[in-house]
Amino acid sequence: MNILSEYQKFCENEGIFLKVDNNVKSYDDTTLFCPAGMQQFKDKFIEKSYKGIIANVQSCIRLNDFDEIGDGTHFAYFNMLGLFSFRELSVKQTINLFLKFIKNLGLKIDYATIHPDKRDWKYYYPDYMPLKNDDDCKWTDGKIGGYCTEFYVDGIEIGNIVNPLGDCIDVGFGLERLDMLVNGKKQKSRIELLKECALKIIEAGFKPSNLKQGYVLRKILREIYKSGEVLDHQYFKDEIERQKIIKNRYEKLKNKNKDKTKEWWFDTHGIDLEEVNNK
Repeated sequence: MNILSEYQKFCENEGIFLKVDNNVKSYDDTTLFCPAGMQQFKDKFIEKSYKGIIANVQSCIRLNDFDEIGDGTHFAYFNMLGLFSFRELSVKQTINLFLKFIKNLGLKIDYATIHPDKRDWKYYYPDYMPLKNDDDCKWTDGKIGGYCTEFYVDGIEIGNIVNPLGDCIDVGFGLERLDMLVNGKKQKSRIELLKECALKIIEAGFKPSNLKQGYVLRKILREIYKSGEVLDHQYFKDEIERQKIIKNRYEKLKNKNKDKTKEWWFDTHGIDLEEVNNK
């Protein structure tokens, strides 16, 4: 089953406009990359006079849990199925919508979670739906936030519905997680996911450097290099040469600086002791 096509048909049948955003560039200066489908709509959440509904499929990059990439639920680069209501849909209406969509996919929700402060939300669900209290059912980006309810299948959170500012809706369902559950698609390995992420960053127009997005790209290329894998791109070939230069520099300097800390090596010469000693 093509999840994206199913979501497109679902939105069309519900009369909801859908846009597909494949670029991972951030929509503002608060993050290096776009981390969620709602980021581009912040002004609409805040503008109290604005009303409307829109759905999207947003390409995202999240690297906060870098070491967990490849564990079955963390992807680095992924796509989010989103729906956003600005003072139009209620939480109950949105829950009904997405229970319908999930049913269309042939999935059965094991349980949903709600915050103890929002016990009345249990009446928004059908009687057969198992519900659990969860104190973490709150979300905020620092300015926009609210209570949420989350959906679980086979112990995996497949998506959530947030009620930002008390009068808006922010829905996010992970396309790749749904694909794994609906189609039995095997998750890619950590290195395969990092390769995919690196190419997406490059596609967005970023180059390896020591700053911001370029630093992230360089970190990922370095991780691929350390694994012994290969990425078919000139930037990766450049990283191999860079690592050779760093190694040679360390070999020339290490005997004269045996008492130096790893922080000194990195700040003074850009040498990561853990890396050069593991090669």
